[in-house]
Amino acid sequence: MIHSADIREWRDQDVIDPRGRRIGALEGVYVDTITDSPAMATVRTGMPTRQRLVFVPLDEATLGPGYVKVAHGKALVRKAPSIGVDDVLPVEREEEVFKHYARPYERGADSGRRLARR
Repeated sequence: MIHSADIREWRDQDVIDPRGRRIGALEGVYVDTITDSPAMATVRTGMPTRQRLVFVPLDEATLGPGYVKVAHGKALVRKAPSIGVDDVLPVEREEEVFKHYARPYERGADSGRRLARR
């Protein structure tokens, strides 16, 4: 299992898909507010002048020397919901991220945020 403290050390490292294709660079980690475990990562993609952050689940991710390998293909991740590089995921868009990866979604405690950036 990947812990929040571990994954933060991999910021700016390559994120690759199961076939070893580079998706982008790890930018940040969102934890599940119910379990406090890493749930999603944001990956910086795009051209240097037009970058965006896409979301990818971390539940089956593995760490390697200089990379984080996720369980989803590059094409699926690149089509994932995204935000600007200086933005934070609004609570209203959380469900969209989960649905993109065919994952069940329920709001966090007190009908609040399910994902929190660490």
